Amino acid sequence: MSTNAAHPRRDESAPRSLIFVVEDDPAVTKLVLNALVEFGFNAEGFHTGTSMLRRLQAEKPDLCIVDLGLPDMDGIDLVRRITAQTSAGVLILTGRGHTADRVMGLELGGDDYMTKPFESRELVARVRSILRRRMAANGAPGAQQRRYASFLGWRIDCAANILRAPDGSEHLLGTAETQVLRCFVERPHQILTREQLMGARDLLPTDRSIDVRISRLRRKIEVDPHDPVIIKTVYGAGYMFAAAVTWA
Repeated sequence: MSTNAAHPRRDESAPRSLIFVVEDDPAVTKLVLNALVEFGFNAEGFHTGTSMLRRLQAEKPDLCIVDLGLPDMDGIDLVRRITAQTSAGVLILTGRGHTADRVMGLELGGDDYMTKPFESRELVARVRSILRRRMAANGAPGAQQRRYASFLGWRIDCAANILRAPDGSEHLLGTAETQVLRCFVERPHQILTREQLMGARDLLPTDRSIDVRISRLRRKIEVDPHDPVIIKTVYGAGYMFAAAVTWA
């Protein structure tokens, strides 16, 4: 079952992001859809993961908001399938208080998470933040010519989210990972704060999203992720990319 929402003041000259909302509680679904529509997004609601996956075959959204507690499948599995089948951003919305669930969702490619209950304006702000990061990582239409950054035999194509290893193998990065790596290669040998890497202001001390993304990148590019020499932690300050970068 799906629910469509249309904005009454649509500007036909400006394309609007499409958001899929997967939530089994009709009241929460309505609240989220109304908030998204009020702030100018196209939005469709689904009460099961199966119905959303069926719709995914015909329409690719810009972002999915996923509740982990779905009636027909585990939300973590749905996040995995969304990130495997699309380039959409993912915001995890959950009543689960377990840190392990949130970390796993981010590990599987989720861009951010929120716990219930939530404020509608904060949800919209996080949606906008994810979409801005995706646009920055992928490059806006008509933007400057595509460029490639190389370091220690690695090569990153930020427009395609592809990281090529020294042996020629390719890794498809998530949008959030690409955004963080792009921040690093654009400013090597500089200490970058968590806020700079996330593209956000005033992160809560308990927000570990950036740490999860750093961990994923280290597992890809470091010889020993537990003793990193490329992405270094600067305790009390942030992180530093300690490799020379060339652009082509």
